Amino acid sequence: MFKKLLIANRGEIAVRIVRACAEMGIRSVAIFTEPDRYALHVKRADEAHFAGTDPLAGYLDPRRIVSLAVETGCDAIHPGYGFLSENADFARICAERGVAFVGPNADVISRMGDKTAARSSMISAGIPVTPGSDGNLADLKQALSVAEHVGYPVMLKATSGGGGRGIRRCDNPTELRAQYPRVISEATKAFGSADVFLEKCILDPKHIEVQILADSQGEAIHLFERDCSIQRRNQKLIEIAPSPQLTPEQRAYVGELAVRAARAVNYENAGTVEFLLSNNEVYFMEMNTRVQVEHTITEQITGVDIVREQIRIAAGLPLQYRQQDIQHRGYALQFRINAEDPKNNFLPSFGKITRYYAPGGPGVRTDTAIYTGYTIPPYFDSMCLKLVVWALNWEDALDRGARALADMRLQGVRTTAPYYQEILKCPDFRSGVFTTSFVPNHPELLNYSEKRHPSEIALAIAAAIAAHAGL
Repeated sequence: MFKKLLIANRGEIAVRIVRACAEMGIRSVAIFTEPDRYALHVKRADEAHFAGTDPLAGYLDPRRIVSLAVETGCDAIHPGYGFLSENADFARICAERGVAFVGPNADVISRMGDKTAARSSMISAGIPVTPGSDGNLADLKQALSVAEHVGYPVMLKATSGGGGRGIRRCDNPTELRAQYPRVISEATKAFGSADVFLEKCILDPKHIEVQILADSQGEAIHLFERDCSIQRRNQKLIEIAPSPQLTPEQRAYVGELAVRAARAVNYENAGTVEFLLSNNEVYFMEMNTRVQVEHTITEQITGVDIVREQIRIAAGLPLQYRQQDIQHRGYALQFRINAEDPKNNFLPSFGKITRYYAPGGPGVRTDTAIYTGYTIPPYFDSMCLKLVVWALNWEDALDRGARALADMRLQGVRTTAPYYQEILKCPDFRSGVFTTSFVPNHPELLNYSEKRHPSEIALAIAAAIAAHAGL
C-alpha cells in the first residue's frame, strides 16, 4: 500500500480523499494556490504545499504537480474530479516519473476522452449508441448531411467536451448553420480542439449512469446506477441512487452494459458509464474516467467506499468484491448546494459565509470544504457542499431531504437550497417519473418566496443594535 499520496485537487473532493487516506494509514499531501491558503483541505491534510499565486495555474500544471509529488516523497497522486482528472498527459507523466496515478492509464483516458473514439469502442463491443456521425465532422456540409439522415433535432458536440460545455441542440438546418461555428469556437477555447461530431437528439430521455470498478487482474463490477435526470443546461442538480424509474430487468441490463464497456477498453479503477434511456431504448452517451461528484449516493446504498477502492486498485490490489457481493438498499439523494441565485438565472453568489450549520441526524451526510467565515473565491466552481440523504424507501428519502435542507443554515451567500425544497414538493418529482426536461418544464418552481428563519432575524436584529450602539 502507498505510504504518501498527493491530492491534485481542492475543495470537498480533496477533503474526501484526505479522509480516505487517514483511514488507510496513508499520509496525505495537499496543494493550494493563493485563494485557497485558508481552505479546509489545506488544514486537514498531513502536509500542504504552496502551488503559486495564480488561482488556477497551480492546479493545472501536470509536470509541476508530479515534480512536487516526487520531491515530497509521494508514491501516488489522486486527481479527484475536474482539473487534471481526465488529462491523459498527467497520467502519462506520473507513469514516467514512477508515481502511481489513481485512475485508468493514459491510453484509456485519451480514448474515452475522445467522444468519437469512445463511440467506436462501444459499437465494436455491441453497446448501443445514438445514431450520428461516424467520427468527427469534416465541415458544415457533412454536418447538414448527417443531420438530414438521422433527422432533427440533433446535438452538436465537442469531441473533447465535458461538463455541459461544447454542446448545442439544433432543431433545423438554419440553427445548425448558426451553431456549427459557435461550437467549434467554444471547443477550441475550452478544450484546445476544434473537433466536433453530431448525434441524434434523444427527446426527453432519462439520464442514467452506472458506477463501475475494475482492477488490474481483469475483474470488473458495477455498483448499480444513479439517476441524473434533474439537471439544468446539462449541469446536474439532484442525483438519485438507485433510479426510481428502472425496472429490475432494466437495472440488470444497464449494469451489464457498463461492465461490458469497461472490459471492452481494458478499464482499470473507478469510472462511470453514462446512458440515455428513451422508450425502453438504451443509448451509450460517454464514459467518465474518474470519480464522479455524485459517487456519494452509490456509497450510501451499497456501503462500498469508492475512493478507498480507487486507491487500493491503483496500488495493484484486486477488488475486494465480486458482483454477487454487491447489493443495494434504500434510496439516496444528493443535492448540489451551489452558491448561486436560482431566482436570478442562477447567477453565482460568491462571498463570505457568515454562518454555516451542517444538517445532521439519521441518514444525512454532508461533503464540504466550507466553514463559517470562509470566503468562496470567484475563480472556481460555485459548489458549497453536497448534501446527501438516505432512507429505506423513496417517500422517506424525499421527506428526509426536505428536513435536512430546512435544517441547514448557510448565510452570507445565496444558494440553490430553497429551489431544491420546491422540487421536493413537486408531485411530478415525488412520483419518481421524470426526464431531463423536468427543470425547463417546471419554471413555476422558481417562484418561491424566501422565508427567513427566526435565528437569522435574531442575528440581523443583534447586528443592527450593535451597529447603532457603535460596538
